[in-house]
Amino acid sequence: MSIEKDIQQSKFRNEYHKTVVNLIFTYNWITEKTKQFFDKGDITSQQYNILRILRGAGKPLSTLQIRQRMLDKMSDTSRIVDRLVKKELVQKVICKTDRRLVDVTITDIGLQLLDKLDSYNEQMDAMLGNLTEEDAKMLNHLLDKIRSSE
Repeated sequence: MSIEKDIQQSKFRNEYHKTVVNLIFTYNWITEKTKQFFDKGDITSQQYNILRILRGAGKPLSTLQIRQRMLDKMSDTSRIVDRLVKKELVQKVICKTDRRLVDVTITDIGLQLLDKLDSYNEQMDAMLGNLTEEDAKMLNHLLDKIRSSE
């Protein structure tokens, strides 16, 4: 499908306008598709992102350090971490070196959940199955290029 058919709009101001509309539409399409995977773990994409950050760090991180690494910088990291604590996927401990900070670590239950969700990685990759690996590499380059214009 093309963006024109997907949103039933044939005219755009210019190719830049069409690209922005296409990026927004595609973001929402991918968000909806990935939600199906996160629902299997009863978590949100932001919660998944925090769990992956903690697993990758391999050490406790403060909520500030987590926020700096998150894909969605507008997320309320503290609130999301609190929800993960309630689900017993992470734990919070007062930082030994600075009692004003809280260290967050992923629990064994959180690691097990990520392992379960990792089993769907091939299905998630298949969302981009119409792209060759070279196409994906070019798309990554173009997306990086867009963000480098700041």
